[in-house]
Amino acid sequence: MAGRLSAPSGRYAGKSAEERKAERRRRFLDAALELFGAGPGYRATTVAALSEAAGLSTRQFYEEFRTLEDVLAALHLQVNDWAEAAVLAAAAETADAPLAERATAIFRAYAADVTRDPRRIRIAFVEIIGVSPRLEQQRLARRARWVDLICAEADAAVARGDAAPRDHRLAATGFIGSVNGLLHDWNAGWVEATLDEVVDELVRQLLAILRPAGTAERPGTPEPPA
Repeated sequence: MAGRLSAPSGRYAGKSAEERKAERRRRFLDAALELFGAGPGYRATTVAALSEAAGLSTRQFYEEFRTLEDVLAALHLQVNDWAEAAVLAAAAETADAPLAERATAIFRAYAADVTRDPRRIRIAFVEIIGVSPRLEQQRLARRARWVDLICAEADAAVARGDAAPRDHRLAATGFIGSVNGLLHDWNAGWVEATLDEVVDELVRQLLAILRPAGTAERPGTPEPPA
């Protein structure tokens, strides 16, 4: 398919062309979340199957997307955007909190968002892997964005005197790998632990990055999870 088909313009059933387009796109993404994240998976899904699941036609599909890969790309970004919004909200709510409390709240917000729907874990950690150079670049770009967020938190902690100055990027990159691997394995049933235990372990790793052993923190700081 060389390019998307032109969508009709004007109002219909009280909705503008833009509103109808947004609704169609959402229906395709909702169907993709189910088929890619809980059903046969991205590689076993066809345009016809996705269109049927969305209750739309293949013509309407090509009005919104060029390929199924475009759908997976959009869904992967959406899952990450949902998690990022949860993290930023938690960060705003704990702006003046001590480091351990703030880091714990931020990571718990991330874990709660990603794990509330097992389909999101499969999209973010499984279906996106090895699809194409384009999607691998997107996956690594979003990982780098999470690394930047951790490094920004570390720099802020250093500025407050809560953490020792150092280059946190390597440790932050390793932590993201731990998050992806452990949450995926927990979701797959390969880890004999509750979600709370998994999150507590990851919080300990995060705090070890942000506040290495021997670094004092402001008085009144709660202890990390035991």
